[in-house]
Amino acid sequence: MTSFHFYEPRNGHGLPHDPFKAIVAPRPIGWISTVDASGRVNLAPYSFFNAFCDAPPIVGFSSAGRKDSQRNVEATGEFVANLATRRQAEAMNASSLPLPHGASEMAHAGLAAAPCRLVRPPRVADAPAALECRLLTTLPLTDLDGRPTGHTLVLGQVVGVHIDPAYLKDGLFDMAAAGTIARCAYRGDYAEVTELFEMRLQKA
Repeated sequence: MTSFHFYEPRNGHGLPHDPFKAIVAPRPIGWISTVDASGRVNLAPYSFFNAFCDAPPIVGFSSAGRKDSQRNVEATGEFVANLATRRQAEAMNASSLPLPHGASEMAHAGLAAAPCRLVRPPRVADAPAALECRLLTTLPLTDLDGRPTGHTLVLGQVVGVHIDPAYLKDGLFDMAAAGTIARCAYRGDYAEVTELFEMRLQKA
């Protein structure tokens, strides 16, 4: 039997880079748009993002430190998750830069905003899909010993969905045509969805 590399995270991994982010991957990117109490728009990508429930639809992102996105969601109770795709990858990356407080990441990244129907934050106009969300809860994450990790999980219920009809094929959202991207390993590794395969549950 092959001897696996085993480690306990609390004692270090013994490798050049932490493999955790490469193992739990690919991860969808939460490209989160919010507004602050004064109506100023913030846009930031989060690599710890996913869906947690489908009825009702619930999504969440984890913020390392109390950043503008978390503060804005706590102040207004709303956010938008925009689908990041290959053609917007560079703009998405540019929106991650630490700009001065109140500066527009959308403007810095050369992105146009489009109004939402049910929430105040705008969506990225060029994104093939966007989810309008209202805050359910914020959960500060602690470890097994109850110590704060400095990360907070923000969960929101999806109350509105925008889909570009160009990516609806026979009533299905075509994520390969949209060029959906995901965060993979380490510092700068991403994947683009270019093809899918179908596998149905087999009957016993």
